[in-house]
Amino acid sequence: MAIESLADARKGIELLNVKRVGEQIIATVFIPEGKLTAFETKIRDYIAHKKNKKGGAIDNQKLIDAIKSFKVAALEALWSDDESLFPQSNTEKIWWEVWLPVFDDRQAVIHDFTLIAAGLGIEVTSHQLNFPERTIIHVHGCKQQFSTSTLLLSLISELRLAKETADFFDDLDVTEQREWSNELLSRLNISDGELPYVCILDTGVNPEHPLLSPFTTIEDQLVVEPTWTVSDDNGHGTEMAGLAIWGDLTEALQSSDPININHRLESVKVLRHSGDNKGKPLGLITTDGVSEAEIKNPTRNRIFSMSLASKDGRDKGRPSSWSSALDGLAADDLDDNLNPRLFTVCAGNTGSFLTDLMEYPHYNESQDIHDPAQSWNVLTVGAYTNKIKITEATSYTPLAKAGSLSPHSSTSVLWDNNMPIKPEVVFEGGNVGVDQYSCCGLPSLGLLTTNADVSQRLFSSTEATSAATALAARFNAQLYSQYPDYWPETIRALTVHSASWTDEMFNLVTTEKTVKQKAKRLVRLVGYGVPSLNKALWSANNSLSLIVQDTIQPYEKKQGKSPSTKDMHIHDLPWPTDILLQLGDVNVEMTVTLSYFIEPNPSSRNVSGKYSYPSHQLRFDVKRPYESIKEFKARLNINARAEEQGTARSNGDSNWQLGNYRNKGSIHKDVWKGSAAELAERGQIAIYPAMGWWRTRTKLQQWDKQARYALIISISAPEVDVDIYTEVLAKIDTEITTIVSI
Repeated sequence: MAIESLADARKGIELLNVKRVGEQIIATVFIPEGKLTAFETKIRDYIAHKKNKKGGAIDNQKLIDAIKSFKVAALEALWSDDESLFPQSNTEKIWWEVWLPVFDDRQAVIHDFTLIAAGLGIEVTSHQLNFPERTIIHVHGCKQQFSTSTLLLSLISELRLAKETADFFDDLDVTEQREWSNELLSRLNISDGELPYVCILDTGVNPEHPLLSPFTTIEDQLVVEPTWTVSDDNGHGTEMAGLAIWGDLTEALQSSDPININHRLESVKVLRHSGDNKGKPLGLITTDGVSEAEIKNPTRNRIFSMSLASKDGRDKGRPSSWSSALDGLAADDLDDNLNPRLFTVCAGNTGSFLTDLMEYPHYNESQDIHDPAQSWNVLTVGAYTNKIKITEATSYTPLAKAGSLSPHSSTSVLWDNNMPIKPEVVFEGGNVGVDQYSCCGLPSLGLLTTNADVSQRLFSSTEATSAATALAARFNAQLYSQYPDYWPETIRALTVHSASWTDEMFNLVTTEKTVKQKAKRLVRLVGYGVPSLNKALWSANNSLSLIVQDTIQPYEKKQGKSPSTKDMHIHDLPWPTDILLQLGDVNVEMTVTLSYFIEPNPSSRNVSGKYSYPSHQLRFDVKRPYESIKEFKARLNINARAEEQGTARSNGDSNWQLGNYRNKGSIHKDVWKGSAAELAERGQIAIYPAMGWWRTRTKLQQWDKQARYALIISISAPEVDVDIYTEVLAKIDTEITTIVSI
């Protein structure tokens, strides 16, 4: 059907929307007053079989033959959402997402729509999203109000159901909340078998909450002090548990689809309230919490989630006793690295004075990440937000734009350059409202989760990096359920590897000029961005990820000599060279992520030193075009010696997004961009050691220890439709790791 023929810009006739219902295509067209004759002319031309000057038909035959009937657009014709969501009641008021055409004057259309809607008693919010040909606003009203005005409908391109916010569910009474919970549970599917656990280290969890009881029992609730009860009297732990299992409940409750959950929940109560545990080191409390969980259930595959932090960021990235304890727990340094652990830890929030947030985002840059989130081995989680819909009756507007840094999130912008890149990733942490006087937290800009006191209510809203951390734990549990045999280092690598920056995040770095400068600034603000579960779980046909889990011996001590660097691993990459060469100058990307756990040594005199705190460090580099394997190894030996002498410089490969700046902490990610032909000549990647106290602290006699690492490499050709996945599968079995002594 020649649908485009319905529009006529010269006559002001605009095609508003097109949808398919069964075998029919229904098009809604706006015809200005007095322009109906344009349609009549099309019909007359068809009947008269008129010709143009060249003898061609101008009778719009394809269009007219396909039209079954004309009628004035009704409300149903404007509905472009799922048909099952179309309101059944004529009088029940709901929130609608209204798509307005721009016509010749966007503001005039908005003004007219708002004026007519007000006359009908329809509430129109002041918030709007503007696109080149559409304006999107939210309104509150019923079908009857819309249907009584043809003039109002003539100003609408599309109608959809507005997505609910946490405020809607949070505002329900407990009886209604229970009804929503029961409906959600009716759609729940829980997998059988050995499932991974999220272990919440917090204020306890209420296992009797109806939305948590399918995933945990009273036996799964532990405490670090024998005199404590397991009950969550504070409420924070139960809030985190709801997010770790369900994610943002707003999304789950407003869906009608079945929900599959493949992980379970356990809890260790490590504090009862803010300021608890006076006189006891926080690192020891965390260690006790981990021990309680593992002694009770030693064989469980688990992710430890800790949405707790100190009240400030005065450490500025330097290791503390708490962060060092977490590094030791992650590496399992007290048990010869037999049981490494995965931790998700919150970055910490901005200050408690909401008026300070009016200086967003510059205020966030001055708010340092809190202890213990500077830990090298944990996955530190910051917050971004997509929450911009305010449903409360208020004059506040959203402070942060969709896709940007959450106003709640602290950063590592002011840290010394030697400090780890933190946070590594960001998850949803909510937004705040702002007016000319101050900022305000609003439930509609937060996340919906489980409330501890079920006698009062089942839902509550929450926000900030605590909430983001619980979502990260859920993300990692979903990966573990798919890949139960992967190491904690690998799950962390998958999460970081799948992350990317949103378009709005780039607006945070407007003063930096080059791509590399922008990237260096962004990783200090939002880490490597927002993880994608689909990207982490699967390789699409035009994007391939290869995963390596291996062990290396970084150092050795030959008789009579000081410890020295020992092994370098060179992995052959099974690139589809022929396809890449055929693509020639087409732009492609190679993303590399290297993850390993260090053993901490906070007793060193200078804990901020590059080599005194970590037991070892690893680096990666890729062979360059026209570089032989012999030349590649020689260059890596030079780089390793330069690292030892503290004279390392730029790697000279300008195609990398971060370059040497990536070499901080114990997880390194970088993106190479260039032509497919050049990538075809980069067939090897090397993993080699840098300095650490295993080598420099000779008296500790740790120079012969081995270290695990996870390496993920992906190549993508997003601009072309080629299948590089099949080509690589045939080569994976022949992938070779060469061990070279340095």
